[in-house]
Amino acid sequence: MADTIDASSISEFAPLRGPSVPVRVVEVNGGESRPRRDRLATEEPLEIRASGPGQLTVRVAVTMRTPGHDFELAAGFLFTEGLIAGRRAFSHIRYCNDVGTEQHLNVVTVDMRDGFDPTRMQRNFFASSSCGVCGKASIDQLAVACEQLSDGLVVSRQIITALPDRLRAEQRVFASTGGLHATGLFRPSGELVVAREDVGRHNAMDKLIGNRLLEGEPPLSSSIVLVSGRASFELVQKAAVAGIPILCAVSAPSTLAVDTARRLGVTLVGFLRGERFNIYANAQRIDLT
Repeated sequence: MADTIDASSISEFAPLRGPSVPVRVVEVNGGESRPRRDRLATEEPLEIRASGPGQLTVRVAVTMRTPGHDFELAAGFLFTEGLIAGRRAFSHIRYCNDVGTEQHLNVVTVDMRDGFDPTRMQRNFFASSSCGVCGKASIDQLAVACEQLSDGLVVSRQIITALPDRLRAEQRVFASTGGLHATGLFRPSGELVVAREDVGRHNAMDKLIGNRLLEGEPPLSSSIVLVSGRASFELVQKAAVAGIPILCAVSAPSTLAVDTARRLGVTLVGFLRGERFNIYANAQRIDLT
C-alpha cells in the first residue's frame, strides 16, 4: 500500500447545504418592525466512522458541525483524541454510500492502513456544538496522552496583539451570520497559514489540525493558534496533541484549561483584545519588551 494518500482519496463533495442558508425574519426595532432576509449558520450532524482491512466499520463519534471540510474534521478529531498516531495511520477518507442520499454527506469513514482498535475508545463520544466534552464518561478519561511541550518558540507581544484582526478578516461566514466560531493557525511571524469556521469551537480546531494532518505537517511546534471565543480544556488538549505551543483566545479560559496548559506546557493567552491580554500559563514564550 502506498505511503501517501492519493489526493483523489480525500477530495470532498460539495455539502448538501452550504455553511450558511438564507432565511426570512421579522426585524423589530422599538415600535417598528419589517420583514427582511437574513442568513443562519448551518448546523448538521456528522457521524465519524473508522474501519480497517477485513474489519467491520465502527461508529466512533457524532458531532454537530457546519458542513464543509468534513474530511479534515474527521482526521483532526481522530488525531487529537489519540485514536490515530498521524497521517500514515489511514489510507482513505470517504463519504458513506450505505446511508441513503439524504444523509450521504453526513457520514464519513476513515479507512485505516493496519486496522482500527475499537478498545481505544474508552468513552462514548457525542460532541455538541456548545460543549466539546459532552458525553465523555469521566474527567479522568479526558486527557489524551501527549508529551509536555518543550520551550523554544518565542514571539513578541506585538505579534500576539495583531492576530485577532488577521483572523477576523478571514471569518467570511461569521460576517454574514454572526453564528460561527473560528480558529486560525499562524506562523511565528504572524502570517496566517489556515483558518476554519464552525458552529462548534472544537470542530473548528479539529478542522484546522486535520488540514495540517492531511498536508503531513504535525507536530506544529513553530505555530500559534487563535480561537475566536473562550479557551476550554479540550482546545488546550487538542493544541498540545498537535504540538502547538501557544494558544490564544479572545475570551476567558476555564480553570481546567489553565491547569491543563500548565501541565502540558502550553502557553495560554486569554482576553486578547486590542493591546491587552492575560497570560495564564507558560509566559516564557512571549517577549513582553
